[in-house]
Amino acid sequence: MIVVNRFRVPMEQQEQFRRDLQAAADVLADRPGHVRGRLGRNTDDPELWVLTTEWESVGAYRRALSAYDVKLTAVPVLSRAIDEPSAYEDAGPGAELNSARSRSIG
Repeated sequence: MIVVNRFRVPMEQQEQFRRDLQAAADVLADRPGHVRGRLGRNTDDPELWVLTTEWESVGAYRRALSAYDVKLTAVPVLSRAIDEPSAYEDAGPGAELNSARSRSIG
């Protein structure tokens, strides 16, 4: 499972945001099921940042978000993400895809 969180960060907040985003990535990396993660900043629009993480499963990601240290460190940063879908399934060759339909969260 791939998670893509994008952020719009004003230039005057970027130094602190970069530290906070790295701390969020670090605490997520310590959780079971985390495969890898990367931070990035858009080359054309420097106010646009991204955190991508890969997880063994949706369950591993959801359990990671419920951990105390993640709630304390990562969730405040993740709450600043642009409001858009962020969870993606692996669609590489041979990957079995879920049915193509919108899902309700409630």
